Amino acid sequence: MSDNNVKSRERTKMVPLPSDSIVPERDVHKRPVLEAKHLGIDFGGLTAVDEFNLAIGPTEIAGLIGPNGAGKTRVFNLLTKVYKPTRGTILLNGVDTANMNTVQVNKAGIARTFQNIRLFSDLTVEDNVKIGLHNQIRYSTAAGILRLPTFFKKEKEFHEKAMDLLGIFDMQYMANVKAGALPYGAQRRLEIVRALATNPSLLLLDEPAAGMNPSETAELMENITKIRDTFQIAVMLIEHDMNLVMGICEGIAVLNYGRIIAKGTPSEIQNNPEVIEAYLGKQKEA
Repeated sequence: MSDNNVKSRERTKMVPLPSDSIVPERDVHKRPVLEAKHLGIDFGGLTAVDEFNLAIGPTEIAGLIGPNGAGKTRVFNLLTKVYKPTRGTILLNGVDTANMNTVQVNKAGIARTFQNIRLFSDLTVEDNVKIGLHNQIRYSTAAGILRLPTFFKKEKEFHEKAMDLLGIFDMQYMANVKAGALPYGAQRRLEIVRALATNPSLLLLDEPAAGMNPSETAELMENITKIRDTFQIAVMLIEHDMNLVMGICEGIAVLNYGRIIAKGTPSEIQNNPEVIEAYLGKQKEA
């Protein structure tokens, strides 16, 4: 990664909001893309997530970290309505998502990837991306059945847009390869491209560097920043690779036992005693 990119990240100033969250200074006068207020969910008598409060700026790269079992993926499931919250409010671009289902939340602007890759393995790389494009490009059933000119025009748009998106990761030459035949790292990248195809304002990445080698991880870091800058969207990621998190995230929230225990910049999080204890355990005095 270039020195210029490192210096650029170091200059990012995070400023507080009235909600006790922080956003990049460039986003402070803009409406947050996401506001979660007092969010929580119970399973039976067990509280899995409680009092989750977070705001994300519209061009922020944010991190959600914590020990295994802290509830990070559950938070993503709440934000995308895989789980219905027991309490709390989720605002997406200022709109309450309370009555939305998973599909509606996606159309409203949240796209995500998963810990376990979920591609259509028997479809080609291009067709996987086209599935995401159906949020943006449509034609009538009659046009499809009768192969009207509208159908061919839209199919051409599908193809061109899919190839443009694949170009983000230099994957155009893989367009006709079946997704299941791709190497692991390429499958990870394809899942991100498919999520981008839905035209999100907030991209949620669940452990995007899992299974990647250091070279692939470094490339991923550059591409996440490129995605933010190209599409002017927010990115929130769950990740255990602390070099990646501290290298590209501007604001970080730390989750432990379903509650946020710290929010701050990478340097603040790295030096927070409560965060260190959550990861390493309480150190005995000598």
